[in-house]
Amino acid sequence: MKLYKKILLILLGVLIVIQFIQPSHNKSDQVLPMDITKTINVPDKVLDVFKNSCYDCHSNNTRYPWYVNIQPMGWFMANHIKEGKENLNFSDFGSYSKRKQANKLRAIAESIKDGSMPISSYTIMHTDAKLTSNDTAIINNWVRITRDSLLMKH
Repeated sequence: MKLYKKILLILLGVLIVIQFIQPSHNKSDQVLPMDITKTINVPDKVLDVFKNSCYDCHSNNTRYPWYVNIQPMGWFMANHIKEGKENLNFSDFGSYSKRKQANKLRAIAESIKDGSMPISSYTIMHTDAKLTSNDTAIINNWVRITRDSLLMKH
């Protein structure tokens, strides 16, 4: 029994210590010239869906819930954001070549169609981020039109 108490005390101590190791936050109040809204036409309806369902992981401005301050949840979220921005960053969209922009748009439509985005671990805690059939239609329609216009310019 003493061994279990020591192990529990050690685990509790580690849990307390890791609370002081906070990841940096992905927060910017600026819309930079490379932002998707500055480089291509993004209708308000599309932007609303992106901001509600995509921007937390795919832009330079994340809305942080309360539980991000509890470790290891903050680290888990920071890693998701890092991976999300590596795959697609709406804040840097204008820095992509026209071909890459078109490919990113195609990937958005495919990810929505196959249900891989937004990821389920995100929508569990952010139920309002789940895409409705109307959201999906709005995005897919916009992607098709915008992608075609980008490819014509290429």
